[in-house]
Amino acid sequence: MLGTGLLKGLAVTAKNFVGSFHDPKRYTTVEYPEQPTKLPENYRNFPFLVFDGEQPIDGLRCVACKICEAECPPQCIYIIPDRDEKGRPTKKPKVFDLDVSVCMSCQICVEVCPFDAIKMDQHFEIATADRFNGLLLHREDLAKSDAYYHSIHPTEAAQVDEILAEAKRKAEAKAKPAAPAAPAAVKPPEPPAPAV
Repeated sequence: MLGTGLLKGLAVTAKNFVGSFHDPKRYTTVEYPEQPTKLPENYRNFPFLVFDGEQPIDGLRCVACKICEAECPPQCIYIIPDRDEKGRPTKKPKVFDLDVSVCMSCQICVEVCPFDAIKMDQHFEIATADRFNGLLLHREDLAKSDAYYHSIHPTEAAQVDEILAEAKRKAEAKAKPAAPAAPAAVKPPEPPAPAV
């Protein structure tokens, strides 16, 4: 019969309309921006740098190994390692820039980082009138605490903490001097065999 598909579609619409008044879980309207949206834990937007402790720059986990810069498909990460007085590179980035106008949120930088220093953020309100400098995030803009990381990705952060704690235990065990071996017990000489 002509129009049965239309009637079925209208029946589904009427069912959902009536059901939404009786079941508050079915409400989908969120009064954004007055009411912030709760994002799922696995939501990802742009990367940020994790730091431990109180000092954002001194506590960065990043050691400027430049693996994320090399592996980034759109080449939106730019790193310059810091140097000491003698010109030797230190294990800190002097410059860590991220161009979010180019970043495609692929998470490859997170996957290749051997130090769990770079993670994906959930902050998505980054609109700016300055499309050149406003979308270029520097090391100071990207540094966020480990507590912040725990607040947006609690399950993943707990797993990372376990991995880092295990690595720290192994490093401490390796650095600890080995206990001297106990001297071998001296075996008394055997008496000579009797002559036949």
